[in-house]
Amino acid sequence: MAPTKTSEHRAATHVVRPEKVHQVEAFRSRLLDAAAAILTDYRGLNVGELSQLRARLREVGADLKVVKNTLFQRAADSLGREELAPFLQGPTAVVFAAADPVAPARVLVEFVRQMRKLEIKGGWVEGRVLTAEGIRRLADLPPRPQLLAAAAGSLRSPLAGLVGALAGLPRALLSAVEQIRRAREQAA
Repeated sequence: MAPTKTSEHRAATHVVRPEKVHQVEAFRSRLLDAAAAILTDYRGLNVGELSQLRARLREVGADLKVVKNTLFQRAADSLGREELAPFLQGPTAVVFAAADPVAPARVLVEFVRQMRKLEIKGGWVEGRVLTAEGIRRLADLPPRPQLLAAAAGSLRSPLAGLVGALAGLPRALLSAVEQIRRAREQAA
């Protein structure tokens, strides 16, 4: 199909605006650095409620940014995260979690429960795309430090058993030597 005069004119006059390039690069950078990016539909929230949500998210090391879908999609596509496209319909705000994705997910789920206005669309969490249901399940997990402590405890238990068994070997050897000595004394 040959390009129309109108499309040729648009292509010739289309100028990439520096502020849009800057926004795409900023989103790209945020996506690279974030442990999680949770997409929400913020329709129905007034400025005060949005400020309240932002304050709660800051407390757990996350922040919320209202995004333009096309610019955010370009940033996501440039990182190979095309799977986020279905979540980029309608008004979108993205919660970027720097380290622990569980705490911001918990804040969002609790906020939805209280306000009944915000809708979780889905997100990208530590290399995986999650649906809204996946984000809700993530919110049910214990906090990261608690999970790490449980994992360390699980690793420590078998090691403690091994140390106990190894410490018991010299005792058993001494006991065997002592029994042999007694048997020889009785035989003599």
